[in-house]
Amino acid sequence: MSGSSLLQGLPNLISVGRLLLVPVAVGMISAQQWKPAFAIFAIAGVSDGIDGFLARRFSLRTELGAYLDPLADKALLMSIYVTLAIEGVLPGAMAILVVSRDLMIVGAIMISWVLAKPVEIRPLIISKINTAGQIVLAALVLGAKAFGAGLDGWLAVAIVIVAALTLASMVAYLTQWLKHMSG
Repeated sequence: MSGSSLLQGLPNLISVGRLLLVPVAVGMISAQQWKPAFAIFAIAGVSDGIDGFLARRFSLRTELGAYLDPLADKALLMSIYVTLAIEGVLPGAMAILVVSRDLMIVGAIMISWVLAKPVEIRPLIISKINTAGQIVLAALVLGAKAFGAGLDGWLAVAIVIVAALTLASMVAYLTQWLKHMSG
């Protein structure tokens, strides 16, 4: 493999690496190994920034990368929320909400394809804010568990905020999709 083709595929390799971190993060949370779980989450976050920077800065965007990057992000976030709920750190309803939103989006896209009305996939501003909120909440919870900080007080407020953002994002995508499908 030449140097330029290795560079061309580097953002995608980083995204695949992030996907491979998902079961490791889940395993660390399940084993209540909070410091390694937090470190893995932080590494995944940094790698997401790096692959995005490389793709934009060096014009290394690919069709595969357009699918791999969000897949890796969503797989990590959904897995962490579900595992934190199973471990009793986050309410199960929060994990259900996060997963349901993403499944609704994927389902809508699949239905659009099946009905030969493909929808252009573009993240909405509310979706970007929602994703940021989900990442911050997961990082704060993992960090608090890793470094022995209390979850009392701020956690309930953060959950309400992230739940509201997740619901707002879900409604925005559903509204946009219904308008597309009826047009």
